[in-house]
Amino acid sequence: MSRVDLSKVIVHATLVKLLFHQRTDRGMTLIAEQSRCVRAGEIHELLTTDQDGLAAGSRLDRVGFLGFVEVCNAGVLDVGDTVTCGDVRLGVVAGFDACHFPNHYNIVLRAERLVTAGDLALPVGRRIEFQQGTLSAETGHLR
Repeated sequence: MSRVDLSKVIVHATLVKLLFHQRTDRGMTLIAEQSRCVRAGEIHELLTTDQDGLAAGSRLDRVGFLGFVEVCNAGVLDVGDTVTCGDVRLGVVAGFDACHFPNHYNIVLRAERLVTAGDLALPVGRRIEFQQGTLSAETGHLR
């Protein structure tokens, strides 16, 4: 996808705290909203999951904790956005959990497997990008 194809800005964030644990019984619930507006300076938590069948209202048990990020520029995060750290694809936004809101949102990323900051050797201060998802020509779904 070229930058010309984007209908929103790329949201940049910086890892400010790393997390290294996994849970298989977390019990989060994905909120109904499919997007969240974020402001520069906000702190939010990034989680990975390999759990299938997630939708609004789903219970989420399988999570790997990546860490907390500080948002660098205002923008909109949408389900289906691709999240990267350098050349590493962290996952695709699967939804949001608000159990800690208004302190922060949990941003849930669908990944191939549960991973933590340690599994990916992520360093504090590393830049994270949230980019608009692309539509699959075959299915019409975001990938």
